Amino acid sequence: MTDQSALLLERKRAPLGASYWKLWTSSGLSNLADGVFKIALPLLAIQLTQSPTLIAGLSVAATLPWLVFALTAGALADRLDRRRLMLWANLGRGLLPAALVAALLLDFGSIWALYVVALMVGVAETLYDTSAQSIMPQVVHRDQLSRANGRLYAVELTANQFVGPPLGGLLVAVGVVAGLAVPAALWLAAVGCLFLVPGTFRMEREQKTTLRFDIGEGLRFLWHQKILRTLAVMTGVFNFASSAAFAVLVLFAVGPTSEMKLSEAGFGLLLTASALGAFIGSFSSEWAEARLGRSKSLMLTIFGSALVVGAPALTSNPYVLCPILFVGGMLVMLWNIITVSLRQRIVPNHLLGRVNSAYRLLAWGTMPLGAAAGGLLAQWLGLQVMFGIMGLLTLGLLAMMPVLTDKAIAAADVES
Repeated sequence: MTDQSALLLERKRAPLGASYWKLWTSSGLSNLADGVFKIALPLLAIQLTQSPTLIAGLSVAATLPWLVFALTAGALADRLDRRRLMLWANLGRGLLPAALVAALLLDFGSIWALYVVALMVGVAETLYDTSAQSIMPQVVHRDQLSRANGRLYAVELTANQFVGPPLGGLLVAVGVVAGLAVPAALWLAAVGCLFLVPGTFRMEREQKTTLRFDIGEGLRFLWHQKILRTLAVMTGVFNFASSAAFAVLVLFAVGPTSEMKLSEAGFGLLLTASALGAFIGSFSSEWAEARLGRSKSLMLTIFGSALVVGAPALTSNPYVLCPILFVGGMLVMLWNIITVSLRQRIVPNHLLGRVNSAYRLLAWGTMPLGAAAGGLLAQWLGLQVMFGIMGLLTLGLLAMMPVLTDKAIAAADVES
């Protein structure tokens, strides 16, 4: 083993550090709040309306900020202290459900009030998530990014999709106030953990620039980086399809007249199958990436993702859907860890917030469009036809894989 290889191995195995684990804890609390809230909100919504279009509109409102606010959030993450942005974002997310509880108690609750809260929580989410991904290379060494992201995704997915959904379903079954008050308290607890992270995380700037110039610089970097650009487009297509499917899945799954006839708590438990797979995938992804290579790993995730999105078109049996969601969760996690770690290594740190936001404009900005399309197609063609269409659309991503060879990915990594 050469000295350079030994140094690389030593860096990879080095402890991640106290600051990382404080961020890890804060992220776990924040994602648990998010998991509870995103289940509580649609379960509250179906008490107000049974319209697929209006139910899907809730997902549109929650994800619309990724389309209209993402670039601004990225520019702010490169201008301001990233930890402070995360603090303010979580503070806002903690206060909004509390405001909704007050509105419900005063008999001002309506589907439109849910839209407003979902939209504002989405704005806070763009600030938090963009800053959280951008801060990571300032906390751990770049050679530790795959391990750090894997551990972070483990707690995020466990909290957001494994613990959060069933907890949200149970809390709403107890009462709407409980389903909203608990995530508010968790977001505020996450703020407390962030206060314990020492240091400043603001990037030094050599000259003053306009917000418009900053945004343009991030867009240009992404446009000229073919690997990242391709991955952003592919993620955008998948998020369009998955948002279409999951925006109306509650109508397919919950209630005596639905196809699956699950209870609110049963719906939360169904979604934990995907989360459990993602949890296991967060620890096995580094091994899979090393054994299969990044290109084959990414190709495998496309097959799994298409099956997850399209499976409800073929069956409404929860005992069949659960293992499909489990495997799909593992493979989606594999995609996330490979692509996020690659982006953090390729992009210069002073540009990371803006490139992250430009990437997510393409990758996540499609989510409100997908949610709207899912609601409309389900209304016109039926739920199962819509699921089938979105599964085929995801499978079509295989046409873009020739760009993502191991050689091309390695070249982009080395050039950074």
